[in-house]
Amino acid sequence: MTELTKEQQTEFEAAAFRRLLAHLDARGDVQNIDLMNLAGFCRNCLANWYRDAAEASGVALSKDEARAIVYGMPYEAWRERHQKEAAPAALAAFEANRPDTHR
Repeated sequence: MTELTKEQQTEFEAAAFRRLLAHLDARGDVQNIDLMNLAGFCRNCLANWYRDAAEASGVALSKDEARAIVYGMPYEAWRERHQKEAAPAALAAFEANRPDTHR
């Protein structure tokens, strides 16, 4: 395996994260509940993890600020533009499988 410096690792992780955000931005049709049911995380989870990392570094970041970074716009604007009513089956799957962090 190629040995990476700490700086390279951080740079590549950041690039992968930016690419993930761009991919999710391009796939506004993919609902958070679908992500949760399939992968166990969603855009809100990413925003929470981003906020946790900021706070661990001593940077205060609000929930809304973190979500705007992940969504590329204010959360409410994203919801108005992209969020659809969840199907009953998707809601049932979410309730049955959601992690404790979403209870």
